[in-house]
Amino acid sequence: MNRVLLVITGFLLMFSACTSDKGPKQFVVETDLGNMTFELFDETPGHRDNFIKLAEAGFYDGTLFHRVMGNFMIQGGDPDSRGAAPSMRLGMGGPGYTIPAEILPQFIHTKGMLAAARRPDAVNPEKQSSGSQFYIVHGAPVNPQMLEMFNNQRAGKFTYTAEQMAEYAATQGTPNLDGDYTIFGRMIDGFEVLDAIAAMQVDRANRPLQDVAMKVKLLN
Repeated sequence: MNRVLLVITGFLLMFSACTSDKGPKQFVVETDLGNMTFELFDETPGHRDNFIKLAEAGFYDGTLFHRVMGNFMIQGGDPDSRGAAPSMRLGMGGPGYTIPAEILPQFIHTKGMLAAARRPDAVNPEKQSSGSQFYIVHGAPVNPQMLEMFNNQRAGKFTYTAEQMAEYAATQGTPNLDGDYTIFGRMIDGFEVLDAIAAMQVDRANRPLQDVAMKVKLLN
């Protein structure tokens, strides 16, 4: 009887573990222009866990998409942008720490990918990520010749697979950033909102003339 109970108990524990697996962590970015839904990659646990921690604390709520460049990306996550005056310089704020890079070759900068902003190589040779600032790829059309050029330039460091080249051909992106920034999630819904933000009029610092504030809500 004890052996039977042990077997049943083991099965129940296994079943509970399987049913509690809700898949990749998801979150939604709410804006006045609509919502964008994302999932975080388990392959980049440092960035995933940091983003979850900040979102749970309400760190992002009320911050702006302070840097918008159509056909390239939209950037947010600067705490100094919350309630910032129109003339205020933004993009330097954060939680007071950086995150070690988790740059993986399977993740490329196609439209909707979520990546960590960072300081330039000259002052950040280890490519450590900002503790809070992130960008969402908008991108431009990519042709095979461009990818072949990048393959030649990055020989021995990073080479596109046939699947990745097909992925770029099917959408748009910013392949010049591949291999240099940590991509830690992807958009799964709300691409029309990304397009709307990317199309906004901006000032000389690429800040939208009309503020786009966000609220980040974890979904699971």
